Amino acid sequence: MTHRDGNDPAGNTREEGNVKITDLKMVPTKVGYRHQLIIKIETDEGIYGLGESGLSFRELAVMGALRHYRELIIGRDPFTIGAIWQDLYRSQYFEGGRVLAAAISAIDIALYDIKGKALGVPVYALLGGKHRDYVPLFATIGRPVGPAMIEGAHELLDAGWTAIRTGMHAPHEVNAAGEGVFEPWESVGETARWLNRLREAVGDRAMLGIDYHHRLTVAEAASFCQKLGRDTLDFLEEPIRDETPEAYEALRRMTHVPFAIGEEFASKWQFLQYIERGITQYVRLDVCNVGGLTESMKVAGWAEAHYVDLMPHNPLGPICSAATAHLCAAVPNVSFMEIRESPTEKTGFYDERIFPVQLRLDGPRLWLSDRPGLGVEFDEVAAGHAEFVPNLEAERTHYLRRRDGSITNW
Repeated sequence: MTHRDGNDPAGNTREEGNVKITDLKMVPTKVGYRHQLIIKIETDEGIYGLGESGLSFRELAVMGALRHYRELIIGRDPFTIGAIWQDLYRSQYFEGGRVLAAAISAIDIALYDIKGKALGVPVYALLGGKHRDYVPLFATIGRPVGPAMIEGAHELLDAGWTAIRTGMHAPHEVNAAGEGVFEPWESVGETARWLNRLREAVGDRAMLGIDYHHRLTVAEAASFCQKLGRDTLDFLEEPIRDETPEAYEALRRMTHVPFAIGEEFASKWQFLQYIERGITQYVRLDVCNVGGLTESMKVAGWAEAHYVDLMPHNPLGPICSAATAHLCAAVPNVSFMEIRESPTEKTGFYDERIFPVQLRLDGPRLWLSDRPGLGVEFDEVAAGHAEFVPNLEAERTHYLRRRDGSITNW
C-alpha cells in the first residue's frame, strides 16, 4: 500500500506502471426506489475503485459497453486516467454517445478513486485542491403543485435551505395501457399560477427554480415564461429537448429567465454551443453521464471562461454525490449541487447499510472529507440483497402520452 507521499513502506518512490488493473466488476443494485449501476475496478495491489453510471433505465445497455471496455483496461496502469479516457472514447470509429459515455464515466470515476487511495489523498486533491469545505445544495420540494408545494418550501426554509426547486403541474393520469398522460398546455398555466404564489410566499429568501424535464415545445415554454411574474424564477431547467441549440436560442430570445441545461449531455462538445453562444446560464453537468471527472473538469473550465456557474445534476446516491462533490470542491464556479434527500424528499438513495461510509450530508451542505479517494465504502453483500431486475413493465409508467395516444417527452 502506498503512503500519502507516494512512497511504499520501504521508502521506494512509486512509478507509473507498477500497478495494474486486474478486473472490472459490475454491481447493479436497487437503492431506495431506483436502480444504481455501480462498478468496482480492482488492481493487483489490492486497491480498488468505485464508479457509477448515470444512464438510468438503460442499465443493461451500459453493462454491455462495460463488458467490452473491461477487456480494454485489464492490464493497464490505473494512474494513466487521461490516456485511458482517450482510448475508450476514440479507439473505434463510432465515438461517444450516451451509452458509451455513461460507461466511460463510471470507469473514469473509479480510476480517480484508485489513484486517490493509492496516494493517500482525496480525489479533489488530484483535481487541484479544494476551494471550499462543503458543497452548497439545492433541494427539490417533491410535492404536487399547489398548497402542498408552498408548505414544502416553508419547511425547507425553516430547515436552512436557500435554494429550492419544484416540478411542474402533472396530474397522475394513467391511460388504459398503464402509461402516464401529460398534456403540456394544461400544465403551463397552472404551474405558472402557483409559482407566482410561491414567490409571493417566500419572498426573496430563496433561489427558486423549476424542472420542466424537457416536456415542452418552444411555443409552450415561451407561453409558460410569459405567465410568470418578472422576479418569480431564478432558473428554468430543461424546458425543451436539447438536440437543436437553435431552438434553445430562439427560446432564449423570448424570455429573461436564466436557463439550466446539460444533464443529458455526454461530452464537452455538446456543451460547447450552449456555453459559447450564451444559451445556458447554469451548467447542469452530470459527472456520471458526461464522461467522468476527466471530462467534467474540461467543461468546468470552459464554463468559467464564460462566467457560467455549474449546477450539477446529481439524482443518484453516495458514489455519484461524492464524485460530484469532489468536482465542486476543485473548481471555483459552482452555484448549488442537486441532492435528492431533504425534509421534503425521502428517497432512500443514501442507505447506510449499502454505503456504510459516505460524505456527510448536513441539511443544505455536503461536507468534504479528507479520506483517500472518493471517501465512500460500498457493501457488496448488502447490495446483493437489493435485487436488480429491470422491470420493463414498470418502466412503462415513465412513458408519457397525450390523450390522443401520441408519445410525448418524459
